[in-house]
Amino acid sequence: MDKEKIVIPRGSLDFYKYEKDGLIYYEFNATRCSPPEPMVNAIAGLSMLKEKNERLVGFFFHVPSPLFGRIGNEFVYEIDEMDNGDVRVEFQLA
Repeated sequence: MDKEKIVIPRGSLDFYKYEKDGLIYYEFNATRCSPPEPMVNAIAGLSMLKEKNERLVGFFFHVPSPLFGRIGNEFVYEIDEMDNGDVRVEFQLA
């Protein structure tokens, strides 16, 4: 799987795009950022999701609970806690 670095409008972090099992993923890592940068980049990344086969994966240093209140019912997400204490959140259109 090759990850392609892409530019996300209004994003300030590195984003990558790749395909896996017929799904298109956009990915960013906000584990070393302080607020509001993780939320700003997550919202920018979510704006890329237009189709049911697209996903946004964000890595955060804690569960981004304030973000969940901002996205409403438009997106669903799955949270996975990683061994190092960071969290991986995968978003998709509802």
